[in-house]
Amino acid sequence: MRREDWFLLKKVNKAIRDYNMIADGDRIAVAVSGGNDSLSLLRLLKLRQNFVKERYELAAVHIIGDARGPNDCQAHPPLVKWLAESGVEYVIETMQLPEDEPLPLPCNRCTWNRRKTLFLTAQRLGCCKVAFGHHADDIVETALLNLFYQGRMETMEPCAPYFDGIFFLIRPLIYIYKRELTCFAQASNFPPPPPACLRSDTSRRKLMEEILRLAEKDCPHIRNNVFKTAMRR
Repeated sequence: MRREDWFLLKKVNKAIRDYNMIADGDRIAVAVSGGNDSLSLLRLLKLRQNFVKERYELAAVHIIGDARGPNDCQAHPPLVKWLAESGVEYVIETMQLPEDEPLPLPCNRCTWNRRKTLFLTAQRLGCCKVAFGHHADDIVETALLNLFYQGRMETMEPCAPYFDGIFFLIRPLIYIYKRELTCFAQASNFPPPPPACLRSDTSRRKLMEEILRLAEKDCPHIRNNVFKTAMRR
């Protein structure tokens, strides 16, 4: 096993232990967008199966469709090839939309419909957990977004029940920063990501990234400090 695999796997194991994310017999749907974060998550969870006592199954789920609706989108061929060679069961589903929903969708409605399709697919596959590739930078940026715009220090939950406990949403990458995942992805030779949605609205999150980048010049540990504060709730 490569050194970078072992280094990140230790952080994944710690997150899973700290928040009881995975139990013996779990069947886990891994949300795969095709970006470095989700592919890293899938690779690390599969690799982890070789070194832990609990037995669990993985199913990669990739949702086709964006704000323009499903008709203008198709599965990204390099991603499909990579999934087929990954050794993990995978499913590609088209985002479900209400018939009366006008297009193009606002970003929040697109996200909602993608999540709905993901959870319905996970239920059909018999999964009890849904894993997302959110990492430490996502935790920090979300905490700042909520602080700036909502007046409260809240962030993503590492492990949380959904739909009265039918599913648990888990985030095994919470102790790993984006720069670490970027290096891991480069060493792993992942396929190029699918084209980004042209309507994707990330302006507020980009602002948080810029604030953190500027603040790091004076306080190199600011990301860790915000992370620890946000996770202390």
